Amino acid sequence: MKKILNLVLLLTLALASHAQRVLTLDSCRALALANNKELRMSQEKVKAAHYEQKAAFTNFLPKIDVGGTYMRTQKEISLLSDAQKNAIGNVGTAVGGQLQQFGNQLQQIAVSHPELLPLLEPLSGVMGQLPGALNGVGQGIVDAFRTDTRNLYAGAATLTQPIFMGGKILAYNKITKYAEQLAASQHATGMQDVVMSTDQAYWQVISLVNKKRLAESFVELVRKLDSDVNKMLEEGVATQADALSVRVKVNEAEMALVQVEDGLSLSKMVLCQLCGLPLDTEIRLADEEMEDLALPDTFTESNVNTALANREELKSLELASKIYRQKVNVARAGYLPSIGLTASYLFSNPSLFNGFENKFRGTWGIGVVVTIPVFHWGENIYKVRAAKAEANIARYRLDDAREKIELQVTQNSYKVNEAAKKLAMAEKNMEKAEENLRYANFGFREGVIPTSNVLEAQTAWLSAQSGKIDAQIDLKMSEIYLNKSMGTLDMYTK
Repeated sequence: MKKILNLVLLLTLALASHAQRVLTLDSCRALALANNKELRMSQEKVKAAHYEQKAAFTNFLPKIDVGGTYMRTQKEISLLSDAQKNAIGNVGTAVGGQLQQFGNQLQQIAVSHPELLPLLEPLSGVMGQLPGALNGVGQGIVDAFRTDTRNLYAGAATLTQPIFMGGKILAYNKITKYAEQLAASQHATGMQDVVMSTDQAYWQVISLVNKKRLAESFVELVRKLDSDVNKMLEEGVATQADALSVRVKVNEAEMALVQVEDGLSLSKMVLCQLCGLPLDTEIRLADEEMEDLALPDTFTESNVNTALANREELKSLELASKIYRQKVNVARAGYLPSIGLTASYLFSNPSLFNGFENKFRGTWGIGVVVTIPVFHWGENIYKVRAAKAEANIARYRLDDAREKIELQVTQNSYKVNEAAKKLAMAEKNMEKAEENLRYANFGFREGVIPTSNVLEAQTAWLSAQSGKIDAQIDLKMSEIYLNKSMGTLDMYTK
Protein backbone atom coordinates (compact mmCIF):
# COMPACT_ATOMS: atom_id res chain seq x y z
CA MET A 1 0.00 0.00 0.00
CA LYS A 2 2.83 2.37 0.87
CA LYS A 3 4.50 1.69 -2.48
CA ILE A 4 1.26 2.46 -4.33
CA LEU A 5 0.91 5.77 -2.49
CA ASN A 6 4.51 6.70 -3.30
CA LEU A 7 3.92 5.87 -6.97
CA VAL A 8 0.75 7.99 -7.09
CA LEU A 9 2.62 10.87 -5.42
CA LEU A 10 5.45 10.68 -7.95
CA LEU A 11 3.01 10.64 -10.87
CA THR A 12 1.16 13.64 -9.43
CA LEU A 13 4.39 15.59 -9.04
CA ALA A 14 5.45 14.66 -12.56
CA LEU A 15 2.16 15.84 -14.04
CA ALA A 16 2.30 19.07 -12.04
CA SER A 17 5.83 19.80 -13.17
CA HIS A 18 4.86 19.01 -16.76
CA ALA A 19 1.91 21.40 -16.60
CA GLN A 20 4.17 24.23 -15.50
CA ARG A 21 6.11 26.11 -18.13
CA VAL A 22 9.76 26.65 -17.28
CA LEU A 23 11.09 30.00 -18.50
CA THR A 24 14.62 31.32 -18.54
CA LEU A 25 15.50 35.00 -18.68
CA ASP A 26 16.43 34.69 -22.36
CA SER A 27 13.17 32.93 -23.23
CA CYS A 28 11.18 35.63 -21.39
CA ARG A 29 12.97 38.32 -23.38
CA ALA A 30 12.37 36.47 -26.64
CA LEU A 31 8.67 36.03 -25.90
CA ALA A 32 8.30 39.67 -24.88
CA LEU A 33 10.01 40.91 -28.05
CA ALA A 34 7.94 38.60 -30.23
CA ASN A 35 4.55 39.38 -28.69
CA ASN A 36 4.76 43.07 -27.83
CA LYS A 37 2.17 45.03 -29.83
CA GLU A 38 4.09 48.29 -29.64
CA LEU A 39 7.14 46.63 -31.20
CA ARG A 40 5.00 45.19 -33.97
CA MET A 41 3.65 48.65 -34.74
CA SER A 42 7.13 50.19 -34.70
CA GLN A 43 8.32 47.42 -37.04
CA GLU A 44 5.52 48.32 -39.43
CA LYS A 45 6.60 51.96 -39.17
CA VAL A 46 10.08 50.89 -40.26
CA LYS A 47 8.58 49.14 -43.29
CA ALA A 48 6.43 52.17 -44.13
CA ALA A 49 9.44 54.49 -43.90
CA HIS A 50 11.43 52.13 -46.13
CA TYR A 51 8.78 52.20 -48.85
CA GLU A 52 8.41 55.97 -48.54
CA GLN A 53 12.14 56.29 -49.17
CA LYS A 54 11.81 54.14 -52.28
CA ALA A 55 8.87 56.26 -53.43
CA ALA A 56 10.92 59.44 -52.91
CA PHE A 57 13.74 58.06 -55.07
CA THR A 58 11.35 57.65 -58.00
CA ASN A 59 11.12 61.45 -58.24
CA PHE A 60 14.54 61.36 -59.93
CA LEU A 61 13.14 59.17 -62.72
CA PRO A 62 10.92 60.10 -65.68
CA LYS A 63 7.21 59.53 -65.30
CA ILE A 64 4.91 58.35 -68.09
CA ASP A 65 1.17 58.97 -67.93
CA VAL A 66 -1.53 57.95 -70.37
CA GLY A 67 -5.01 59.47 -70.43
CA GLY A 68 -8.04 59.30 -72.66
CA THR A 69 -11.56 60.66 -72.93
CA TYR A 70 -14.80 60.09 -74.81
CA MET A 71 -17.64 62.60 -75.15
CA ARG A 72 -21.03 62.32 -76.76
CA THR A 73 -22.59 65.69 -77.63
CA GLN A 74 -26.08 66.57 -78.72
CA LYS A 75 -25.05 68.71 -81.71
CA GLU A 76 -22.10 68.59 -84.00
CA ILE A 77 -19.85 71.50 -84.89
CA SER A 78 -20.75 72.99 -88.30
CA LEU A 79 -18.28 75.06 -90.32
CA LEU A 80 -21.05 76.21 -92.73
CA SER A 81 -24.28 77.97 -91.88
CA ASP A 82 -27.61 76.61 -93.01
CA ALA A 83 -27.86 79.34 -95.70
CA GLN A 84 -24.43 78.44 -97.04
CA LYS A 85 -25.29 74.76 -97.10
CA ASN A 86 -28.49 75.53 -99.02
CA ALA A 87 -26.69 77.79 -101.48
CA ILE A 88 -23.87 75.36 -102.19
CA GLY A 89 -26.15 72.32 -102.35
CA ASN A 90 -28.51 74.04 -104.87
CA VAL A 91 -25.90 75.80 -106.97
CA GLY A 92 -27.12 73.96 -110.11
CA THR A 93 -30.69 75.04 -109.55
CA ALA A 94 -29.52 78.61 -108.94
CA VAL A 95 -27.80 78.78 -112.37
CA GLY A 96 -30.57 76.84 -114.17
CA GLY A 97 -32.39 79.99 -115.36
CA GLN A 98 -29.25 81.46 -116.85
CA LEU A 99 -28.50 78.19 -118.57
CA GLN A 100 -32.02 78.21 -120.08
CA GLN A 101 -31.48 81.72 -121.44
CA PHE A 102 -28.16 80.57 -122.86
CA GLY A 103 -29.96 77.66 -124.50
CA ASN A 104 -32.51 79.98 -126.12
CA GLN A 105 -29.69 82.04 -127.51
CA LEU A 106 -28.13 78.94 -128.99
CA GLN A 107 -31.40 78.04 -130.71
CA GLN A 108 -31.58 81.49 -132.27
CA ILE A 109 -28.03 81.07 -133.51
CA ALA A 110 -28.95 77.68 -134.97
CA VAL A 111 -31.92 79.19 -136.80
CA SER A 112 -29.79 82.00 -138.18
CA HIS A 113 -26.91 79.72 -139.03
CA PRO A 114 -28.15 76.22 -139.91
CA GLU A 115 -24.66 75.09 -140.68
CA LEU A 116 -23.83 75.30 -136.91
CA LEU A 117 -26.63 72.99 -135.85
CA PRO A 118 -24.47 69.80 -135.72
CA LEU A 119 -22.13 71.54 -133.35
CA LEU A 120 -24.78 73.04 -131.08
CA GLU A 121 -26.93 69.92 -130.57
CA PRO A 122 -24.38 68.13 -128.20
CA LEU A 123 -24.00 71.33 -126.26
CA SER A 124 -27.74 71.55 -125.75
CA GLY A 125 -27.74 68.05 -124.24
CA VAL A 126 -24.96 68.99 -121.81
CA MET A 127 -26.79 72.15 -120.83
CA GLY A 128 -29.78 70.09 -119.78
CA GLN A 129 -27.69 67.85 -117.46
CA LEU A 130 -25.53 70.60 -116.01
CA PRO A 131 -27.91 71.85 -113.21
CA GLY A 132 -28.25 68.40 -111.72
CA ALA A 133 -24.50 67.83 -111.90
CA LEU A 134 -23.79 71.15 -110.20
CA ASN A 135 -26.28 70.31 -107.45
CA GLY A 136 -24.47 67.01 -106.89
CA VAL A 137 -21.09 68.73 -106.69
CA GLY A 138 -22.41 71.34 -104.26
CA GLN A 139 -23.96 68.69 -102.02
CA GLY A 140 -20.64 66.85 -102.06
CA ILE A 141 -18.90 70.00 -100.86
CA VAL A 142 -21.46 70.41 -98.06
CA ASP A 143 -20.94 66.79 -96.99
CA ALA A 144 -17.17 67.25 -97.04
CA PHE A 145 -17.44 70.17 -94.59
CA ARG A 146 -19.47 68.09 -92.11
CA THR A 147 -17.42 67.49 -88.89
CA ASP A 148 -19.56 64.88 -87.11
CA THR A 149 -18.16 65.83 -83.70
CA ARG A 150 -21.00 64.29 -81.71
CA ASN A 151 -18.69 61.34 -80.89
CA LEU A 152 -15.36 62.75 -79.72
CA TYR A 153 -12.37 60.60 -78.77
CA ALA A 154 -9.12 62.09 -77.46
CA GLY A 155 -6.04 60.82 -75.64
CA ALA A 156 -2.49 61.69 -74.69
CA ALA A 157 0.67 59.91 -73.58
CA THR A 158 2.98 62.22 -71.61
CA LEU A 159 6.54 61.81 -70.37
CA THR A 160 7.86 64.18 -67.69
CA GLN A 161 11.48 64.35 -66.56
CA PRO A 162 12.52 66.83 -63.85
CA ILE A 163 15.87 68.42 -64.60
CA PHE A 164 16.31 70.96 -61.80
CA MET A 165 13.77 71.57 -59.03
CA GLY A 166 15.82 73.82 -56.77
CA GLY A 167 17.22 70.88 -54.81
CA LYS A 168 13.79 69.93 -53.51
CA ILE A 169 13.85 66.36 -54.82
CA LEU A 170 17.33 65.69 -53.43
CA ALA A 171 16.40 67.13 -50.03
CA TYR A 172 13.18 65.13 -49.87
CA ASN A 173 15.05 61.95 -50.75
CA LYS A 174 17.46 62.57 -47.86
CA ILE A 175 14.54 63.30 -45.52
CA THR A 176 12.92 59.95 -46.27
CA LYS A 177 16.26 58.17 -45.85
CA TYR A 178 16.75 59.77 -42.42
CA ALA A 179 13.12 58.99 -41.57
CA GLU A 180 13.74 55.31 -42.27
CA GLN A 181 16.81 55.33 -40.02
CA LEU A 182 14.81 57.21 -37.38
CA ALA A 183 12.07 54.58 -37.42
CA ALA A 184 14.68 51.83 -37.03
CA SER A 185 16.31 53.70 -34.13
CA GLN A 186 12.97 54.17 -32.39
CA HIS A 187 12.26 50.46 -32.87
CA ALA A 188 15.59 49.61 -31.23
CA THR A 189 14.72 51.94 -28.33
CA GLY A 190 11.39 50.17 -27.93
CA MET A 191 13.14 46.80 -27.89
CA GLN A 192 15.45 47.94 -25.10
CA ASP A 193 12.51 49.27 -23.10
CA VAL A 194 10.67 45.96 -23.46
CA VAL A 195 13.76 43.99 -22.47
CA MET A 196 14.34 46.14 -19.41
CA SER A 197 10.69 45.83 -18.33
CA THR A 198 10.94 42.06 -18.77
CA ASP A 199 14.14 41.94 -16.69
CA GLN A 200 12.47 43.95 -13.93
CA ALA A 201 9.47 41.62 -13.85
CA TYR A 202 11.68 38.52 -14.00
CA TRP A 203 13.93 39.51 -11.12
CA GLN A 204 10.93 40.75 -9.15
CA VAL A 205 9.53 37.22 -9.36
CA ILE A 206 12.89 35.76 -8.33
CA SER A 207 13.02 38.16 -5.39
CA LEU A 208 9.54 37.19 -4.23
CA VAL A 209 10.30 33.49 -4.67
CA ASN A 210 13.27 33.90 -2.34
CA LYS A 211 11.18 35.93 0.09
CA LYS A 212 8.49 33.29 0.00
CA ARG A 213 11.07 30.65 0.81
CA LEU A 214 12.34 32.91 3.57
CA ALA A 215 8.81 33.50 4.90
CA GLU A 216 8.11 29.76 4.92
CA SER A 217 11.30 29.05 6.84
CA PHE A 218 10.47 31.82 9.29
CA VAL A 219 6.97 30.41 9.80
CA GLU A 220 8.50 27.00 10.57
CA LEU A 221 10.95 28.67 12.92
CA VAL A 222 8.34 30.54 14.96
CA ARG A 223 6.01 27.54 14.92
CA LYS A 224 8.77 25.44 16.41
CA LEU A 225 9.37 28.15 18.97
CA ASP A 226 5.63 28.21 19.70
CA SER A 227 5.66 24.45 20.22
CA ASP A 228 8.66 24.69 22.55
CA VAL A 229 7.08 27.51 24.58
CA ASN A 230 3.83 25.55 24.95
CA LYS A 231 5.78 22.58 26.26
CA MET A 232 7.65 24.84 28.66
CA LEU A 233 4.34 26.40 29.72
CA GLU A 234 3.03 22.95 30.57
CA GLU A 235 6.19 22.32 32.58
CA GLY A 236 5.74 25.64 34.37
CA VAL A 237 9.02 27.16 33.19
CA ALA A 238 7.37 29.69 30.82
CA THR A 239 4.66 32.27 31.36
CA GLN A 240 1.38 32.80 29.59
CA ALA A 241 2.72 36.14 28.31
CA ASP A 242 5.59 34.32 26.59
CA ALA A 243 3.14 31.99 24.88
CA LEU A 244 0.95 34.91 23.74
CA SER A 245 3.96 36.82 22.40
CA VAL A 246 5.10 33.83 20.37
CA ARG A 247 1.58 33.20 19.12
CA VAL A 248 1.31 36.79 17.90
CA LYS A 249 4.59 36.38 16.09
CA VAL A 250 3.29 33.18 14.45
CA ASN A 251 0.22 35.02 13.20
CA GLU A 252 2.37 37.83 11.84
CA ALA A 253 4.64 35.37 10.06
CA GLU A 254 1.70 33.55 8.51
CA MET A 255 0.18 36.84 7.34
CA ALA A 256 3.50 37.89 5.88
CA LEU A 257 3.65 34.58 4.02
CA VAL A 258 0.16 35.15 2.57
CA GLN A 259 1.17 38.64 1.42
CA VAL A 260 4.32 37.32 -0.25
CA GLU A 261 2.33 34.58 -2.01
CA ASP A 262 -0.19 37.14 -3.30
CA GLY A 263 2.60 39.41 -4.47
CA LEU A 264 4.30 36.49 -6.19
CA SER A 265 1.11 35.55 -8.04
CA LEU A 266 0.61 39.12 -9.23
CA SER A 267 4.26 39.40 -10.31
CA LYS A 268 3.98 36.21 -12.35
CA MET A 269 0.84 37.58 -13.99
CA VAL A 270 2.74 40.75 -14.91
CA LEU A 271 5.55 38.65 -16.40
CA CYS A 272 3.04 36.56 -18.37
CA GLN A 273 1.45 39.72 -19.72
CA LEU A 274 4.82 41.04 -20.87
CA CYS A 275 5.64 37.69 -22.50
CA GLY A 276 2.30 37.55 -24.30
CA LEU A 277 1.12 34.50 -22.33
CA PRO A 278 -2.33 34.02 -20.77
CA LEU A 279 -2.35 35.53 -17.29
CA ASP A 280 -3.34 32.22 -15.69
CA THR A 281 -0.41 30.33 -17.24
CA GLU A 282 1.48 28.25 -14.69
CA ILE A 283 5.09 29.29 -15.07
CA ARG A 284 8.25 28.50 -13.19
CA LEU A 285 11.45 30.44 -13.67
CA ALA A 286 14.74 28.68 -14.17
CA ASP A 287 16.47 30.80 -11.50
CA GLU A 288 13.93 30.17 -8.74
CA GLU A 289 16.11 27.54 -7.06
CA MET A 290 19.06 29.88 -6.67
CA GLU A 291 19.93 30.40 -3.03
CA ASP A 292 22.00 33.48 -3.82
CA LEU A 293 21.42 35.52 -6.96
CA ALA A 294 24.26 35.37 -9.46
CA LEU A 295 25.92 38.78 -9.59
CA PRO A 296 28.73 40.00 -11.83
CA ASP A 297 32.17 40.02 -10.26
CA THR A 298 32.94 43.41 -11.78
CA PHE A 299 30.44 46.09 -12.61
CA THR A 300 30.20 48.11 -15.76
CA GLU A 301 32.37 51.18 -15.58
CA SER A 302 30.44 54.33 -16.39
CA ASN A 303 31.63 55.95 -19.57
CA VAL A 304 29.84 59.03 -20.88
CA ASN A 305 31.49 58.76 -24.29
CA THR A 306 30.16 55.21 -24.64
CA ALA A 307 26.67 56.44 -23.76
CA LEU A 308 26.86 59.31 -26.24
CA ALA A 309 27.94 56.90 -28.96
CA ASN A 310 25.41 54.14 -28.24
CA ARG A 311 22.20 55.73 -26.97
CA GLU A 312 19.43 55.22 -29.50
CA GLU A 313 17.65 58.32 -28.19
CA LEU A 314 20.60 60.46 -29.26
CA LYS A 315 20.69 58.76 -32.64
CA SER A 316 17.00 59.53 -33.06
CA LEU A 317 17.50 63.18 -32.14
CA GLU A 318 20.49 63.49 -34.47
CA LEU A 319 18.43 62.07 -37.32
CA ALA A 320 15.58 64.43 -36.47
CA SER A 321 18.03 67.34 -36.56
CA LYS A 322 19.21 66.25 -40.02
CA ILE A 323 15.62 66.00 -41.21
CA TYR A 324 14.88 69.56 -40.10
CA ARG A 325 18.02 70.83 -41.82
CA GLN A 326 16.84 69.24 -45.05
CA LYS A 327 13.46 70.86 -44.56
CA VAL A 328 15.29 74.19 -44.69
CA ASN A 329 16.61 73.18 -48.12
CA VAL A 330 13.09 72.25 -49.21
CA ALA A 331 11.82 75.66 -48.15
CA ARG A 332 14.78 77.40 -49.83
CA ALA A 333 13.94 75.64 -53.11
CA GLY A 334 10.95 77.99 -53.35
CA TYR A 335 13.41 80.76 -54.28
CA LEU A 336 14.93 78.84 -57.17
CA PRO A 337 13.62 78.13 -60.66
CA SER A 338 12.40 74.69 -61.63
CA ILE A 339 13.13 73.12 -65.00
CA GLY A 340 11.49 70.07 -66.47
CA LEU A 341 11.50 68.21 -69.76
CA THR A 342 8.18 67.07 -71.21
CA ALA A 343 7.30 64.95 -74.20
CA SER A 344 3.86 63.90 -75.31
CA TYR A 345 1.87 62.20 -78.04
CA LEU A 346 -1.66 63.54 -78.64
CA PHE A 347 -4.35 61.79 -80.70
CA SER A 348 -8.02 62.39 -81.39
CA ASN A 349 -11.00 61.25 -83.42
CA PRO A 350 -12.21 63.29 -85.37
CA SER A 351 -8.78 64.54 -86.29
CA LEU A 352 -7.79 67.88 -87.82
CA PHE A 353 -4.43 66.96 -89.30
CA ASN A 354 -5.88 66.18 -92.73
CA GLY A 355 -9.09 68.11 -92.62
CA PHE A 356 -11.95 66.77 -90.56
CA GLU A 357 -11.62 62.96 -90.57
CA ASN A 358 -13.35 60.35 -88.48
CA LYS A 359 -10.03 58.60 -87.92
CA PHE A 360 -7.54 58.34 -85.10
CA ARG A 361 -4.59 60.54 -85.93
CA GLY A 362 -1.97 62.01 -83.63
CA THR A 363 1.23 63.98 -83.34
CA TRP A 364 4.14 64.09 -80.90
CA GLY A 365 5.67 67.08 -79.17
CA ILE A 366 8.63 67.81 -76.92
CA GLY A 367 9.41 70.85 -74.83
CA VAL A 368 10.97 72.36 -71.72
CA VAL A 369 8.97 73.87 -68.87
CA VAL A 370 10.64 76.56 -66.75
CA THR A 371 9.05 78.16 -63.70
CA ILE A 372 10.71 81.14 -62.04
CA PRO A 373 9.26 82.55 -58.81
CA VAL A 374 9.20 86.34 -59.00
CA PHE A 375 7.03 87.86 -56.30
CA HIS A 376 4.99 86.08 -53.62
CA TRP A 377 4.76 88.70 -50.86
CA GLY A 378 7.67 87.18 -48.93
CA GLU A 379 6.04 83.76 -48.55
CA ASN A 380 9.23 81.84 -49.27
CA ILE A 381 11.23 84.01 -46.85
CA TYR A 382 8.84 83.25 -44.04
CA LYS A 383 8.88 79.53 -44.83
CA VAL A 384 12.70 79.44 -44.75
CA ARG A 385 12.81 81.29 -41.45
CA ALA A 386 10.23 78.95 -39.93
CA ALA A 387 12.20 75.91 -41.12
CA LYS A 388 15.42 77.34 -39.63
CA ALA A 389 13.65 77.91 -36.30
CA GLU A 390 12.49 74.27 -36.26
CA ALA A 391 16.03 73.13 -37.08
CA ASN A 392 17.36 75.19 -34.15
CA ILE A 393 14.77 73.63 -31.84
CA ALA A 394 15.90 70.14 -32.91
CA ARG A 395 19.55 71.09 -32.29
CA TYR A 396 18.77 72.49 -28.82
CA ARG A 397 16.80 69.37 -27.98
CA LEU A 398 19.81 67.24 -28.98
CA ASP A 399 22.18 69.30 -26.82
CA ASP A 400 19.80 69.08 -23.87
CA ALA A 401 19.52 65.31 -24.24
CA ARG A 402 23.29 64.93 -24.24
CA GLU A 403 23.57 66.82 -20.97
CA LYS A 404 20.79 64.80 -19.37
CA ILE A 405 22.32 61.51 -20.53
CA GLU A 406 25.66 62.48 -19.04
CA LEU A 407 23.92 63.19 -15.74
CA GLN A 408 21.93 59.97 -15.97
CA VAL A 409 25.02 57.83 -16.54
CA THR A 410 26.76 59.44 -13.58
CA GLN A 411 23.75 58.90 -11.33
CA ASN A 412 23.36 55.26 -12.35
CA SER A 413 27.06 54.72 -11.75
CA TYR A 414 26.67 56.05 -8.22
CA LYS A 415 23.64 53.83 -7.69
CA VAL A 416 25.63 50.75 -8.72
CA ASN A 417 28.37 51.62 -6.24
CA GLU A 418 25.81 52.29 -3.52
CA ALA A 419 24.02 49.02 -4.25
CA ALA A 420 27.32 47.12 -4.06
CA LYS A 421 28.10 48.67 -0.67
CA LYS A 422 24.58 47.92 0.60
CA LEU A 423 24.96 44.30 -0.45
CA ALA A 424 28.27 44.01 1.38
CA MET A 425 26.68 45.52 4.50
CA ALA A 426 23.65 43.22 4.14
CA GLU A 427 25.90 40.16 3.98
CA LYS A 428 27.71 41.27 7.13
CA ASN A 429 24.40 41.93 8.86
CA MET A 430 23.23 38.49 7.79
CA GLU A 431 26.30 36.87 9.33
CA LYS A 432 25.71 38.71 12.60
CA ALA A 433 21.99 37.89 12.59
CA GLU A 434 22.68 34.19 12.05
CA GLU A 435 25.24 34.19 14.85
CA ASN A 436 22.86 35.98 17.22
CA LEU A 437 20.03 33.59 16.35
CA ARG A 438 22.26 30.60 16.95
CA TYR A 439 23.28 31.89 20.38
CA ALA A 440 19.68 32.86 21.19
CA ASN A 441 18.36 29.40 20.33
CA PHE A 442 21.14 27.77 22.34
CA GLY A 443 20.49 30.04 25.33
CA PHE A 444 16.74 29.45 25.10
CA ARG A 445 17.25 25.69 25.17
CA GLU A 446 19.52 26.12 28.16
CA GLY A 447 16.95 28.36 29.83
CA VAL A 448 19.23 31.35 30.25
CA ILE A 449 17.68 33.58 27.54
CA PRO A 450 14.04 34.69 27.67
CA THR A 451 11.53 34.20 24.87
CA SER A 452 11.49 37.88 23.99
CA ASN A 453 15.19 37.80 23.15
CA VAL A 454 14.67 34.79 20.91
CA LEU A 455 11.85 36.61 19.11
CA GLU A 456 14.08 39.64 18.66
CA ALA A 457 16.86 37.48 17.25
CA GLN A 458 14.48 35.75 14.87
CA THR A 459 13.01 39.07 13.72
CA ALA A 460 16.51 40.47 13.20
CA TRP A 461 17.44 37.35 11.19
CA LEU A 462 14.34 37.73 9.02
CA SER A 463 15.07 41.41 8.45
CA ALA A 464 18.72 40.72 7.60
CA GLN A 465 17.83 37.92 5.18
CA SER A 466 15.15 40.04 3.50
CA GLY A 467 17.59 42.97 3.30
CA LYS A 468 20.14 40.74 1.63
CA ILE A 469 17.64 39.65 -1.01
CA ASP A 470 16.61 43.25 -1.63
CA ALA A 471 20.26 44.32 -1.89
CA GLN A 472 20.98 41.61 -4.44
CA ILE A 473 18.01 42.63 -6.56
CA ASP A 474 18.90 46.32 -6.24
CA LEU A 475 22.44 45.66 -7.38
CA LYS A 476 21.30 43.61 -10.36
CA MET A 477 18.71 46.20 -11.40
CA SER A 478 21.19 49.03 -10.90
CA GLU A 479 23.55 47.26 -13.27
CA ILE A 480 20.74 46.92 -15.82
CA TYR A 481 19.82 50.60 -15.48
CA LEU A 482 23.45 51.57 -15.97
CA ASN A 483 23.70 49.43 -19.10
CA LYS A 484 20.47 50.98 -20.38
CA SER A 485 21.74 54.52 -19.77
CA MET A 486 25.00 53.70 -21.55
CA GLY A 487 23.22 52.17 -24.53
CA THR A 488 24.86 48.78 -23.99
CA LEU A 489 21.62 46.97 -23.16
CA ASP A 490 21.47 45.64 -26.71
CA MET A 491 23.48 42.65 -25.48
CA TYR A 492 20.27 41.49 -23.82
CA THR A 493 18.42 41.42 -27.10
CA LYS A 494 20.79 39.05 -28.84
